[in-house]
Amino acid sequence: MLRILLIIGAISIFIACERAENRFELKPGDILFQDLDCGPFCESIETVTPGINGAELSHCGIVIMENKQLKVIEAGGKGVVITDMDSFLTRARDGRFKPKVLVGRVKGWSENKLQQAISISKTYLGKPYDHLFDLENDSLYCSELVYYSYLENDKPIFETQPMTFKDPKTHELFPLWVDYYKEMNQPIPEGELGLNPGGITLSDKIEIVHVYGYPENYMPE
Repeated sequence: MLRILLIIGAISIFIACERAENRFELKPGDILFQDLDCGPFCESIETVTPGINGAELSHCGIVIMENKQLKVIEAGGKGVVITDMDSFLTRARDGRFKPKVLVGRVKGWSENKLQQAISISKTYLGKPYDHLFDLENDSLYCSELVYYSYLENDKPIFETQPMTFKDPKTHELFPLWVDYYKEMNQPIPEGELGLNPGGITLSDKIEIVHVYGYPENYMPE
């Protein structure tokens, strides 16, 4: 009898979660934060700046409306592009086969202001990916696109922080970053200003309004 009650309880929780997800409505201007599972590079990004509730996040994109369909504008390996929503959400799944994606929404912004952010983001379409993670060049990485798109009084609303490429456990540079920048014949920008998906989720400018699935180490409240 106890086993039956536990099974019924688990089913009830599952149904409740499914109903909550079905009721959630994505809006243009929402920011999608993703645990991308792209190997050592993603892992090192996630390690240096854990996101909200410990979430390991390595990518982000902006929800837009394109041809009457919700899509995502993002800066990835192919540069700044528009991606189908299903393609974005199905890149990585948690143990429940849910997309490892959190949804952030800028607090207090009207639809007009969000549309302005989207319009700004589209001006960067076709720009190359920023392999150097440099805020001053003419290419963009994922968080940089978000940074330059959400403006208030012509200034970004999200704050930059000194970047680190060091393992927090050893305080030594990750070997992969040493090799990465050596191959490009560029200095490692340790301490230079930048931002990453995990850091943005900690901003007081946004709230996490939905969890599709659990990124690694995410601890739901």
